[in-house]
Amino acid sequence: MDLTKLSFDLWYEAGLRNGFIGPVVCYTHDTLPMDEEEDNEFIEGYDPCIWIIRKYDSPEHKHNVEENHPPSKWRNHICDRG
Repeated sequence: MDLTKLSFDLWYEAGLRNGFIGPVVCYTHDTLPMDEEEDNEFIEGYDPCIWIIRKYDSPEHKHNVEENHPPSKWRNHICDRG
């Protein structure tokens, strides 16, 4: 299978079906998806990393988010490869 030709929808479905990713949740309304250990670490003052993938509504939305959130630019290593 040529993964470079895989649509986002098929990639996402494969990830969900195989347990590689979780469902889309809203950080604002659903909070971060954490297991009990991560939740306890957070309550105790530690800061476990919980990686997320941000969905953009349009190229303009992507630009606006990246202008307002520098880590979205810093961590975009894939697109920097040219």
